[in-house]
Amino acid sequence: MPAETTMLPVEFLFTMRATLDGPTIIPNAPHGTRVLVPVTGGEVTGPKVNGTLRAHGGDWVTMRPDRTAHLDVRVTILTDDGAAIFMEYRGIVTTGENRTIRAAPLFQTGDERYAWLNNVQAIATGETGAGDVTYQVYAVS
Repeated sequence: MPAETTMLPVEFLFTMRATLDGPTIIPNAPHGTRVLVPVTGGEVTGPKVNGTLRAHGGDWVTMRPDRTAHLDVRVTILTDDGAAIFMEYRGIVTTGENRTIRAAPLFQTGDERYAWLNNVQAIATGETGAGDVTYQVYAVS
């Protein structure tokens, strides 16, 4: 049996700031209130990936009865050197005084320069702003 550890080995990939449009709200859906939030753009900056977010992504949020929200997000990164990277993640947002965002991104690309991302399980922590959301994204080693 592996020894317990208190530190998860990670490598910082990038910061992602996504700009958001106004939500469409579908109250009282079978699994909770649905909130559909279009991603209108943004940027990715860091030691491993730099670029912009394309304006055709979105966040399909489900508000749950326990005052948390389930994230289902898909975005496309266009890197500064011309690669297209699809990023999708699911996560949990806690609401109330101590709002936290935790997510688990995965990537897909056909560009050889970034093919290493196809095998990365990432984790991300985030925070919301006025019309945007910012994440710190890490690869799990």
